[in-house]
Amino acid sequence: MKFKSITKKLLAIACLTPLFAMANEGGPALDKFEVNTRDNVSLQRGAQTFVNYCLSCHSAQAMRFNGLNEIGIPDQQIKDNMLFAGEKVTDQMKVAMNPKDGKGFFGATPPDLSVIARARGADWLYTYLRSFYRDSSRPTGWNNVVFDKVGMPHVLWELQGEQHAVFKAEKNAEGQTVQVLEKLELVKPGLLTSIGKDGKANTADYDQKVGDLVNYLVWMGEPHRNLREQMGYAILFFLGVLLLPFVYFLKRDYWKEVH
Repeated sequence: MKFKSITKKLLAIACLTPLFAMANEGGPALDKFEVNTRDNVSLQRGAQTFVNYCLSCHSAQAMRFNGLNEIGIPDQQIKDNMLFAGEKVTDQMKVAMNPKDGKGFFGATPPDLSVIARARGADWLYTYLRSFYRDSSRPTGWNNVVFDKVGMPHVLWELQGEQHAVFKAEKNAEGQTVQVLEKLELVKPGLLTSIGKDGKANTADYDQKVGDLVNYLVWMGEPHRNLREQMGYAILFFLGVLLLPFVYFLKRDYWKEVH
């Protein structure tokens, strides 16, 4: 009886542990992003953005340039638009910057982004890339809502423009008054944003740009996932067709005495 009681307690703890972990995560709310890794046009745009804006500091060594053939980008197009330092289409996506220099510039070596989407999640990346704001206290002049005191500068600022953070005073659990972020305001539009006559920001084009990049990062984390799924469906269909006659004759043989 004592053993059963202990077992039940252990099972209860095991079931509740994920809930405690989720409760302790906290942090700002994340915007929902619908991933579609079957949209090759979106993936191609995202790959172009990744090479132009991310690859100068971040590597993606699990991906080779010619791996982009799978999303419809031929070798010649890769050579013409994505190779800037004498790389070959068969090379890995390596960064030219020395890791020590990266640590000196940003305080930490910029991480490899091969599986960043699997580590962080699409919603986190989508929110992060749209949540930079000006902060004069930071070395780069930028901070981020979902990654406070981030070392990375806002590399897409020319596209998004400049956002300022609006804070409000609130009391925390200890009764102390603290400054809490209320919202971000677009104060200087970029190439893909604008401010209407009503003062509202139009960020649809920038959001799509970020969405394409996130879509690509998700695909890059598992580039063969779509193929695996297709093969899985085909195998299940084949097994179904193969087993159906066997099951039918087995049933007929089993019930023949009854009928």
